[in-house]
Amino acid sequence: MKIIETKLPGVVIVEPRVFGDTRGFFQETWQKSRYEAIGINEQFVQDNISFSTRGVLRGLHYQNPHAQGKLVSVVQGEVFDVAVDIRVGSPTFGQWAGTILSSDNHWQLWIPPGFAHGFCVVSDTAYFTYKCSDVYAPEAEGGISWNDPDIGIEWPLSAVELSGKDKEYPRLRDIALERLPKFSR
Repeated sequence: MKIIETKLPGVVIVEPRVFGDTRGFFQETWQKSRYEAIGINEQFVQDNISFSTRGVLRGLHYQNPHAQGKLVSVVQGEVFDVAVDIRVGSPTFGQWAGTILSSDNHWQLWIPPGFAHGFCVVSDTAYFTYKCSDVYAPEAEGGISWNDPDIGIEWPLSAVELSGKDKEYPRLRDIALERLPKFSR
């Protein structure tokens, strides 16, 4: 495996080994000791998969408490995937990192607990998978406006389709600090 650092410390792109030939390919998507060796030490407790069509944007989501670390990837299609540091007191608070994840590049993105997460589908369709370090807790869920100008995410599409809930999320600066996760070294 190869690790590609992003501008947000702790958020990394994982480029796994892919073994391909004329029949197709094989890829190991998770093996505890290999991921621990590259610094991903989470115990995953929930796996999710979503299907979306072009222009669907999901996010920016987080949980506090019950912050979820997420190891995300695309099984079919292509998405622009984003992590935003929302940890109060972090030197990179309010900053974002994004990358293209696709079934062609086989990359995974590790988003540690304490970050908001979102993605936008840029192919016709996409199957998106993610391993979570904590379970979904509806009482702890929160979100930030996908187009918060203070964050300034450079989404690849301007016309997006959002859920009703995602349309209503506030800007980061309008969220009470006690509602956000705290930074710890």
